[in-house]
Amino acid sequence: MIIDTLNNGKKYASLNPLFAQAFEFLQGKDLLSLEDGKHDISEGLKLIVSNGNGKTTAASLEKFECHDQNIDIQICVNGLETIGWKPREKCVIPNGDYNTEKDVRFFNDEPDMFFQLMNNQFVIFYPEDVHAPMIGEGAIKKLVFKVKI
Repeated sequence: MIIDTLNNGKKYASLNPLFAQAFEFLQGKDLLSLEDGKHDISEGLKLIVSNGNGKTTAASLEKFECHDQNIDIQICVNGLETIGWKPREKCVIPNGDYNTEKDVRFFNDEPDMFFQLMNNQFVIFYPEDVHAPMIGEGAIKKLVFKVKI
């Protein structure tokens, strides 16, 4: 897991060529005006833009998730978002089977920690990062890049 601000996004371009494309895509754009929905950026790189109200911790933990085929770059554009996290190697209580179509696996474990993202901060979740996003009160605008492994 990596947490940082969008101003430092270019520092992570060398980790994956699609990271560079993701951060370049954001350059010069008014992130608040990006249209909700799914957007194909390039082969292996998709963007999901959403506006929603924050969830309770309990509601978010119902979908304590990780992915096998994608890395998430989750960006808080507006609002205050709390996210639960735990390393996958410590998760021992599966919640159903892996969904290959949606590339998601759920767990019933409790997070080891919670952290917050504010405007223009991001987190990169690798497959070994189990996460429970969108915890908070009020409106949260968020971008999620799906980076194919």
